[in-house]
This record gives sequence, structure tokens and C-alpha cells, in this order.
Amino acid sequence: MQINSDFSQRVVIRPAEYEYIPSPLKGVSRMMFDRAGEEVARATSIVRYEPGAGYSGHTHDGGEEIYVLSGTFSDEHGDYPAGTYLRNPPGSSHTPFSAGGCSILVKLWQFAYNDLEQLTINTQQSEWLPGQAEGVSVLPLHEHNGVSTALVKWAPHTRFGGHVHPGGEEILVLEGVFNDEHGSYPAGSWIRNPRYSQHTPFTGEEGALIYVKVGYMGANLLGDKFITDS
Repeated sequence: MQINSDFSQRVVIRPAEYEYIPSPLKGVSRMMFDRAGEEVARATSIVRYEPGAGYSGHTHDGGEEIYVLSGTFSDEHGDYPAGTYLRNPPGSSHTPFSAGGCSILVKLWQFAYNDLEQLTINTQQSEWLPGQAEGVSVLPLHEHNGVSTALVKWAPHTRFGGHVHPGGEEILVLEGVFNDEHGSYPAGSWIRNPRYSQHTPFTGEEGALIYVKVGYMGANLLGDKFITDS
């Protein structure tokens, strides 16, 4: 299965275009943003758990990255409320479930072979840093060999100068409305800008909170082996 797996192409998916597909497990459905592979795949999805749904224990050979969007996600290691960022490195195992239901952003097989750091960050209790423009604050989540993940908070009526992303950029708008010269992206919008793309982002009166990953295209990640031309 190849869904938006040509990383030379820009992709924008807004919430009105979401289509959740039931997973093989009852009570779990997935909105697939991009996917290369079958049930074992390099994938970026929103995964929705109904109350009481869960998976049997399994191992993530290619690693797993999670951001909890709503509700509480759990496994045998703990409970993770909305705003929690998790990294389970290649070879890690767990038995995930959600007692009350949740939605999570999940990225599979997007680790470098030597990226073995396990992380649990409650972003609701973390310190924000000043960004590179007035009105922008940054909460760094992870960095490895030029691949960076962060939350970025934009105050209302903030502008950031035009810039280039040599390693590409992925954005999920968590709150508010994010904009650039190519369009307007309300909360829930997923944007993937290819390598060496450029834009001049800004916000209006709503401001915005976004999840951002940069530098991962062409970074020789474990899941690249799933990408084909078909």
C-alpha cells in the first residue's frame, strides 16, 4: 500500500477530508496521512481508540513516535494524557490501550538505525523557549542528526520571514489557524512540504499551535525500505 508516499510531492489534508479506516483490531480506526507498506509499514496516521479498545503486546522493530491529541492513551508503563509526546525506539515493546478513548498522532518506522532514545514528555508541564521571530515560542521535543521535532506556538498576527526547508517539513495544526502564501490550515490540518520547499508562514487573529518535524526527508530512516514507485 502506497498512500502519499512520494515525498517529492506537497500534500495538504484538512479535517473535512478525513476518512477513518477500521484497523484489524475492533475499536481502533486510522486516518492515514501517508503510508508505505501493508500492516507493517512506514506510516503517519491519526489513530482513534474507542473506550476500552487496546492491542495485544507487540514490538516496534522500526520505532514508534506518538503525540496524544485527546483523551488518555495508556500502556503497561503508564497513562499519557493529551499533550504527551512519546518515543518508543526500535526494538521496544508495549501493550497499548485506552480506557476512556483517545486520539493519537502515530509515526511508525521513522527512526534512524542509531536513534535509540526513549522519551516521555508531558508538554503541559514543559518549558517553552523564545522562537526565532517575535510572537513565536518553541517547545523542543527531539533532535537526532538534523531531524528535529517540536511544538511551535504562534501568537495572533505573527509573521515569520520566508525560509527554505532543505530536509522537508511536516506540520499538524493542533489549535487555531496556520497560514502561508499557499493557503490557510485550520486545526487538524496536516501539511507535508518536500525537500527545499519554501514558504512565509503567518497567523491571523486566532494564532496557532503546531506540531512540526523537519529534516527527515532523505535522512535514511529505517522505514525508507518500504517506499516504492507504485
